[in-house]
Amino acid sequence: MTTDDVSQNSDGTKFHWTLTGTNTGPAGTGKRVRISGYELWQFDNAGLIENSKGHFDSAEYERQIEHGVEG
Repeated sequence: MTTDDVSQNSDGTKFHWTLTGTNTGPAGTGKRVRISGYELWQFDNAGLIENSKGHFDSAEYERQIEHGVEG
């Protein structure tokens, strides 16, 4: 996983990421996967992450699991 960007707005702090790998899990297809998304973080008064919500295109992720990045 790579960090693409970190930005902040009124909703919180967005940690943008890209996951790159190969589907080698149980019944893995051996297909390459590359998906981007972000985590939306809210921090508590101590500066620790209090809430994190992940966002990514789950339909595209599932397509890549089966067919790969280029499929």
